Amino acid sequence: MKPHRYARFLMALSLLALTAVFLHARGQEIQPAREPLSSFPKSLGTRSGIDYTIPQDIREVLGDGDFLWRLYPDPNGAPDVDLFVAYFASQRAGDTLHSPKNCLPGDGWFPIRSGEQEINVPGVAPFRANEYLVAKNSERRLVLYWYQSHNRAVANEYWAKFYQVADAIRYNRSDGSLIRITTPLAHGERIESARERLMQFVGQVTPQLGRYIPQ
Repeated sequence: MKPHRYARFLMALSLLALTAVFLHARGQEIQPAREPLSSFPKSLGTRSGIDYTIPQDIREVLGDGDFLWRLYPDPNGAPDVDLFVAYFASQRAGDTLHSPKNCLPGDGWFPIRSGEQEINVPGVAPFRANEYLVAKNSERRLVLYWYQSHNRAVANEYWAKFYQVADAIRYNRSDGSLIRITTPLAHGERIESARERLMQFVGQVTPQLGRYIPQ
């Protein structure tokens, strides 16, 4: 492991340990009421969603949380959009969010380029999301993902851990979520076109999230 990655790993581990100590000291943590992700709207714009079943072995890796994995095809034949949401009511017992940048290579997808994109959606405070262009054999996919909790969305996983600790201290809450949205690139399609498709879908998804991810 490279020195800077090892330092980040130690920092994240220390933050998790600190979170556990503070939550243990404060007793039963607060878990606000919310709607289950299974009730997330299946119809978004002209797209109608089809649920995937998450295999049991993957569920065991993900941990004790609420998950949504749904494909939204386009009725006019444009590339589909894939939505994955993971929500943990508590990250106190070791269940925690898994970064797509670690999970995607495990599924055979390797990054070609990466960066961040500014997300501006009416009615939602602007935030930044991670953007990855990944490839598997001849396939390419564009991926957007971010971490969201307590009316805050961030791209950086280490800032997400920092806020987790801060909110555990202030609010006695360790709940959090990961939102990942992907789309395949059609043959010869430019990344700008795929990004526009994702941004349009993000605009339909983000105003709905408050019902499933407590503020």
